[in-house]
Amino acid sequence: MGENIKHLGNVLLQQKREIALTVHKRRLEGESLKTLQEIRHVEEELLRLRAHFISLFGQSLLNQDFEGSLSMFSDWGINTGASLSAQGVPLDEALKDVAFYRRAIWEVLKKEMKEKDFSIDEVFEVKDIIDPLLDFALYNFSLSYVDSYTNTLNNSRRAFLELSVPVVPITNDIAILPLIGDIDTERAQLLMEETLIKTRDMGINHLIIDISGVVIIDTMVANELFKLMDALRLLGVATIFSGVRPEIAQTMVNLGLNTKDLVTKASLRQALALLERENIK
Repeated sequence: MGENIKHLGNVLLQQKREIALTVHKRRLEGESLKTLQEIRHVEEELLRLRAHFISLFGQSLLNQDFEGSLSMFSDWGINTGASLSAQGVPLDEALKDVAFYRRAIWEVLKKEMKEKDFSIDEVFEVKDIIDPLLDFALYNFSLSYVDSYTNTLNNSRRAFLELSVPVVPITNDIAILPLIGDIDTERAQLLMEETLIKTRDMGINHLIIDISGVVIIDTMVANELFKLMDALRLLGVATIFSGVRPEIAQTMVNLGLNTKDLVTKASLRQALALLERENIK
């Protein structure tokens, strides 16, 4: 029985290129001319990758080491999933390949098993190797793809949030931090980190934090703004809050926050005028 299965492994290795071509042609059936033109320059590389994947099944039948095969297919799934995610290939499009691989591989195996008059037991033994490995490859591919996509999304979100902390210098030691939109816990933490770093690097002594564009100032936001003010004070940076609306002032009072050292102005223009009057330039 073992020799017959090894024979099938050799068949897959010998015909991997032909099987890859079959998978490739069927996969592209019905695709638009634009799509066909777009992949033409990478077609040979695609065929090479397809042939390599098919060769893993051949090696698995030849070696008959299931644990070793699981390791091979795990590596393939992890590497391929991360690669396609990085290239921006949609997950649903990538998963369509599975059915084409399964069909093409089994067509070759069925033909060979009929010609060699394989027993029912041998057929099921081969099935118990091929199908679980393909499913395992799909599982690891999907996990890797989603992990890579999530990491990319998180990195993009952090980059976007960093752009939402624009410390803008207007003189050598005065800068403005205009805040716009909602402030959640993640943005509040980044606001603290980025503002402290930027004011230190710029040599800022006075920072105007304009909150006229912040939609809602709730308990969490107010507390975070006060923490930021305290942290800036430790760095020797004086803070003025501009754009303070009546409802914001009421929130701060209701929270019982210590506003003794808090300097506020209704508008950015008033904050700048205050600094000008104090001859701080």
